[in-house]
Amino acid sequence: MLKAIFRWIFFISVFLFGACSPDSTESYAYGKETLKTDSLKIQNSSGSGSFVSESDSEEIDRDFTTYYIVVADTGMDYFLLHNKMFELSEQLNIPIDTMDRYYNKAKDLIALSDDDEDDIYAGEYYPRRFPSAHLSLEYLDFYTEKAGKKTIALVSGLYETDKSADSALAILKKAASNSFTLKSLVYVGCMH
Repeated sequence: MLKAIFRWIFFISVFLFGACSPDSTESYAYGKETLKTDSLKIQNSSGSGSFVSESDSEEIDRDFTTYYIVVADTGMDYFLLHNKMFELSEQLNIPIDTMDRYYNKAKDLIALSDDDEDDIYAGEYYPRRFPSAHLSLEYLDFYTEKAGKKTIALVSGLYETDKSADSALAILKKAASNSFTLKSLVYVGCMH
């Protein structure tokens, strides 16, 4: 419960800096195949029991959407998953998008460089939040509260529909038997 309250406080803090999101895409190149998807669908929550006003709640609700995350594998060893990411990329012809992040040994963190042009997130973890069919390493607890802190997920795509995620998973299963799909409510508002 306490974790959920802190998560809401974080999202409200982020919300105060404004809201922004990219346009929705309609298809993804995934390996040698193209996966068709629906346009971005935003699901509103009831907002009952929240500690924000109804108008603020409606605005915040627009900053969240349900995505289906396809995960190739999880673990605590960044370097093992990093190597697996490159193997999968080569084997299945799936592009990698690191989002200019790397593993900072001193901080024990997947992070942007300390001198990144983004003053707010320089030296910090910045999550993948929008639909794409790329491989990346992410902290799984951003997508589900059930994940342990610092559990790393080898993500192979974020999708707007379960059908698109299932299609990607079917391709991924050929090379990654531990892969799975996770339905997640993801914050897509501006993080500045």
